[in-house]
Amino acid sequence: MDELVFEVTQEADGGYVAECLNEDIFTQGDTWGDLRANVLEAVRAFYFDSEAPARVRLDPV
Repeated sequence: MDELVFEVTQEADGGYVAECLNEDIFTQGDTWGDLRANVLEAVRAFYFDSEAPARVRLDPV
């Protein structure tokens, strides 16, 4: 797998939630910038003992 795809939804309180469609990865953030940083951190943690896919894509819905 060369790309992880995250479905991103905006919560009623203004925060964002991202759920990976390829793996069991889920995270959230108060701002879009926070969400991006948290997604990258979650991906690094998920793949701590193996190579992570080269690309991560966030798809707002």
